[in-house]
Amino acid sequence: MDVVLVDYRDRKQAADLLCLLDDYARDPYGGGEPLPDICRRELIDRLAAFPGAFSIIAYRGEEPLGLTNCFMGFSTFLCKPLVNIHDVVVSEAARGQGVCTLMLEKVAQEARERGCAKITLEVLEKNHPARAAYRKCGFRPYALDEEYGQAEFWQRYL
Repeated sequence: MDVVLVDYRDRKQAADLLCLLDDYARDPYGGGEPLPDICRRELIDRLAAFPGAFSIIAYRGEEPLGLTNCFMGFSTFLCKPLVNIHDVVVSEAARGQGVCTLMLEKVAQEARERGCAKITLEVLEKNHPARAAYRKCGFRPYALDEEYGQAEFWQRYL
């Protein structure tokens, strides 16, 4: 298995990214709907133009097995950059084969090379397979002090 940093200008890698992301979008944990047309048309160019965006794809030969989309951020408390993993996708046929672990290790390598203090991600509370995979790779729920509870991921659409 090969795990590569995506070159958004590479047509095959770009097509593989969109295919994997569409599979994820159609999954109940990804919302259960196909990737919107605007994403199919514009996502690759927008990722390429977005400062700090990077993606990782896992391949077996020419077959894409998994994807992570990541974005650089900054930790004010650590005074260092961080990487937020926005999407983690493993194709249904490749689940349970260590694809997630290999991709997250590649993200960690990239984060270290960029001088990051940590990696963050969000996960649905009932996505038990993903939670188990992330724990296996060293991720834990975020809390500054257990007395005040774990952080929650909230959003507001604009």
